[in-house]
Amino acid sequence: MALSLYLLTFNCGRALVQPDSFAPYLFQALKPNAPSPEVLVLSLQELAPIGPGLLGGSFITPYYNAFRKVVKLASKDHGYVNVITRNIGLTAIMVFARDDVADNINWLHTAEVGLGVSDMGNKGAVGIRLGYKTTETEEVVLTFVAAHLAPMEDGLEQRNEDYKNIVRRLVFIPDASGKPISRGEEREDAPLLQSPIPPHSEESGIYSSSSHLFFAGDLNYRTSSLQPSPLDAAEKFPQPTKDEDNPRHFKHLLAEDQLTQEIKAGKTLHGLTEAPIEFPPTYKYDTDPNKAVTLDGEDEWHWARHRWPSWCDRIFFLSNDDVTVDAHTYTCLPLFATSDHRPVALAATVPLRSSRTADRVQEPPFSIDPQWRAIRAAGRRKELIVGLAAYLTLTREGNGLALATVLGALGGWWIIRSLLMV
Repeated sequence: MALSLYLLTFNCGRALVQPDSFAPYLFQALKPNAPSPEVLVLSLQELAPIGPGLLGGSFITPYYNAFRKVVKLASKDHGYVNVITRNIGLTAIMVFARDDVADNINWLHTAEVGLGVSDMGNKGAVGIRLGYKTTETEEVVLTFVAAHLAPMEDGLEQRNEDYKNIVRRLVFIPDASGKPISRGEEREDAPLLQSPIPPHSEESGIYSSSSHLFFAGDLNYRTSSLQPSPLDAAEKFPQPTKDEDNPRHFKHLLAEDQLTQEIKAGKTLHGLTEAPIEFPPTYKYDTDPNKAVTLDGEDEWHWARHRWPSWCDRIFFLSNDDVTVDAHTYTCLPLFATSDHRPVALAATVPLRSSRTADRVQEPPFSIDPQWRAIRAAGRRKELIVGLAAYLTLTREGNGLALATVLGALGGWWIIRSLLMV
């Protein structure tokens, strides 16, 4: 017996996804006539503009609702229940369960870590750990992490450091009562000021002897440490061709992938596995805003000439000889007009038995940072300040609110002044 999973990672470009355009391709990684997966996980980066993203709560609800509509439109033989949604800044994770198995999810843990400037959530990772009931007395534990690491060609060392900080500071704990979060107890539009992290709770990082682990996101590893030259763009940027001997075939560039090299050197994503990459780079495309969807084979690939085409968007998993993840399809979706990234999807199954039975367990490469609570709390305070400033200055709604506040203050001052002069 196995549990079917479908994971998708997408950098949304800080724009609302277009459900009618996206939905027909959501399950493109499924084989023809395959049943709907039992668990669907969306890893989303740059979900919203920086103001709403850092403020969170109801400010980003419209962006979540757009993906809920995508899932609803894409579903055929079954519907889905959005069992939990969480974000840290602009990075979010949405977990859906097929309607006929949603009650099998017994409990949920959440975790988050800021990786951006001053440990804020302009970059970061958010995790969900859940218990999936297999019998009345047994369950399978699954851990899903959505991440967005440091950008730019020369940011290699910072990306490795970001993963280290995820291992050290993305910590799962029960809620303040000491119990796991039950499915459906919390909403994504929770208060902007989050509840304090309980100081005396059992801590667990992303590596757990009792859990499967899936790690997905815009990991931002590139195919060069330097920016491309005009000659590079003209001669080395890949174009559609089935001839692997053609120098413009993407596999020549894939050989330069930083992430593959760093994993082999033991510098990041320790113990994690990826299915073979058989798809073109997922970043950075020069999109046509007038074309909602661009399919492979319709045109040449149009790249932004100041960035190397790279496989930034990836999905990894923890697997060993005892408890395996069966990866069925690993591919990218079409290019959508709202983003310069292509989504990446993985269809897989995991055995319906606990990973505790594995003889060999991947040990965490780094220990938990004892200061992780204080670092996250300080980062959250800064997020609220920066998010509010960005919302008031960079959005139409915020501009209106700021203007109304100024006019109200001036009006109040004028009334008080008039009363004092009587």
